[in-house]
Amino acid sequence: MKIVSMTTYQVPPRWSFLKIETDEGVTGWGEPVLEGRAASVAATVEELSDYLIGKDPSQIEDLWTVLYRGGFYRGGGLHMSALAGIDQALWDIKGKALGVPVHELLGGRVREAIKVYSWIGGDRPAETARAAREVVDRGFSAVKMNGTEELSYLDTWDKVDRCVANVDAVRQAVGPNVGIGVDFHGRVHKPMAKVLLRELEPYRLMFVEEPVLSEHVDGFADVLRNSPIPIALGERLFSRWDFKTVLASGAVDIIQPDPSHCGGITEARKIAHMAEAYDVGLALHCPLGPIALAACLQIEAGCYNATIQEQSLGIHYNTSNDLLDYLADPSVFAYDGGQVVIPRGPGLGIEINEEYVAERAAEGHRWRNPVWRHADGSFAEW
Repeated sequence: MKIVSMTTYQVPPRWSFLKIETDEGVTGWGEPVLEGRAASVAATVEELSDYLIGKDPSQIEDLWTVLYRGGFYRGGGLHMSALAGIDQALWDIKGKALGVPVHELLGGRVREAIKVYSWIGGDRPAETARAAREVVDRGFSAVKMNGTEELSYLDTWDKVDRCVANVDAVRQAVGPNVGIGVDFHGRVHKPMAKVLLRELEPYRLMFVEEPVLSEHVDGFADVLRNSPIPIALGERLFSRWDFKTVLASGAVDIIQPDPSHCGGITEARKIAHMAEAYDVGLALHCPLGPIALAACLQIEAGCYNATIQEQSLGIHYNTSNDLLDYLADPSVFAYDGGQVVIPRGPGLGIEINEEYVAERAAEGHRWRNPVWRHADGSFAEW
């Protein structure tokens, strides 16, 4: 079998799909995207295709190694996201060619399903308690919200109080046994992160996500290690080498690599097993589309330390299209009792509606994240 073509599709709301075709008619799909840089990732995929066309798609480990190491310069968001989508599609091809789901090729399942959580708040949380109650009533047992607006290095207590009030309202709405994840989104600097972690202790949180940017963990490790709140981060780390020092620091309890950003199924699985050696849980990052979610579930099927999965159904980014729109059979992601069953079909376990993908790609997208500023006019982390 040989790779004969690679086609990327920029589809609303902010995703990019990749189709890899072979000379035997087996087609694989991946989701190579970096939010706000989708076109740049697609250009990187096109550059990498020079090596891939004509190659045997089944030799995934060798292809991954060459695509990662063979260009001399390596790593970072664009390169690893392009490699991620390619890797997902190669695994999809291999599973389809052999008639088995990807997780069977990775050693089989250690679980039948995995818990999922639902997003309940936008970038400036409002009415989060009502939203939390609604998703719990739909069967979810965990939710996640943004905790705070932009914060300067030393900010005022009214912003701290608003954050605490939002979390308190959600806890009151859902009761004591629903998991609440609070995302600081890397927008909080170390001085205020210390304050917020202390103030949020009484609310029995599932985790605090990105309390500081990943590059600052080494200087904040003592605070994170001593916090009774589980600490989660990793969506902006792109390889096992990026995760190595974070895991060794002992400051993180849950890692969140994104298999559409960190080199795909091949690399995300290696990161997950590294984390297991440190007794760190896995909660793959995925506010993206259906191919990305399918890849996550194939990984988590065989990872003992996988604990919960992010998913984007109804997330505030999904305006013109939503998670299930591009699937021929949307029931593959039927959530039940706050869980989703691991797909059992061949490859990634999903079937893409190619006609609809082509139709929506004609519109495409140019999604960009907002740019925030502090009251003094300086840039604020979003």
